[in-house]
Amino acid sequence: MVSTRGHPKEFPEPDLTPTRSASTPSRGRKAKGKWAHTPSNLSLLWLFISLPLVAWDTGYVMLRPHSMPGGYLHWPLWVPYDLYGKVDYIYGWKAFNATNGFTAAQGFLNIVESLMYVYYLYVVLVFGRASAARGRGAPKPKIAGFLGEQRYVDGSNGALAVVVGFSASVMTFSKTVLYWLNEYFSEFKNIGHNSLSDLIFLWIIPNGAWLALPCYMIYVTGSEILQGLTIAAGGATASSDDTSPVKTE
Repeated sequence: MVSTRGHPKEFPEPDLTPTRSASTPSRGRKAKGKWAHTPSNLSLLWLFISLPLVAWDTGYVMLRPHSMPGGYLHWPLWVPYDLYGKVDYIYGWKAFNATNGFTAAQGFLNIVESLMYVYYLYVVLVFGRASAARGRGAPKPKIAGFLGEQRYVDGSNGALAVVVGFSASVMTFSKTVLYWLNEYFSEFKNIGHNSLSDLIFLWIIPNGAWLALPCYMIYVTGSEILQGLTIAAGGATASSDDTSPVKTE
């Protein structure tokens, strides 16, 4: 038996608390990065182009029959709809006389989604700050320099803006898909009379823009929402080649 009398100190009391795993983050540890919404320049450009066009279209729909050919509001603002009402009967006299409610219902949703986009732009332009960071959907540096300085919005304003932008984009995309499916399931009764060239250049291409660009915005804003949730859950923020909008401290 070995004696312990000659030991210079008393043995310390054993620590009975559970050992914390090295992988468990400390509660007081400061976060390495802070989430921020960095809007894509392409998204902003699309909104500045599409919002006036949607307002023009919605005005025509909601002011029918006065905005239609023969109405006192038709000239000069809505003269092009004389042609488009013949390309797509849903915008012409045929649907109006049949009291087809699809056109007006779509126009009402246009107002709702446009207000959401206006709020999104308001937050980005008023609360946004200049940053060298690039969002997922932002263009390459040379193109970004041509379009202007990148901006970011953080905090509750950024979180609300990205959710509103995502929701409005989903709304636009879904509404446009419904518009196309309405033709498919009604055996193209509103557009089937057109020649192939007229159908492509006067209906498919113009309406296709409201599928492609909102889908792009869904991807960009949805990626940022997932990133924010990942950060909140304590996961990894980004890989080395990621261009997602994390604003470092």
